[in-house]
Amino acid sequence: MIDSTLADGFVLTDETDASRYTLLHDGQLVSVLDYRDDGTTIALTRAFTIPSFRGQGHAARVVAGAVSDIAARGDRRVDAVCWYVADWFEAHPEQQALLRRR
Repeated sequence: MIDSTLADGFVLTDETDASRYTLLHDGQLVSVLDYRDDGTTIALTRAFTIPSFRGQGHAARVVAGAVSDIAARGDRRVDAVCWYVADWFEAHPEQQALLRRR
């Protein structure tokens, strides 16, 4: 379980028991990224931002943090199941080597 403090009061946590990454700001839940981990691939299944926080780039922040964490582990590939995550990888070609090839 990572618990990483980001800039500007944001905290990214991998809640492994709930299979999700959470992004909090000053203790308040802002965004969530759900996943399924089968031991070789982490399927990123749903990115969600609390409606009052939408439009501020928080989903991108939680996806970027999760991808960074997964890459640092070095033992998993990513399956971009969620449309938002797939779009994020399209916008970040430098991270596409992490994607599972079909």
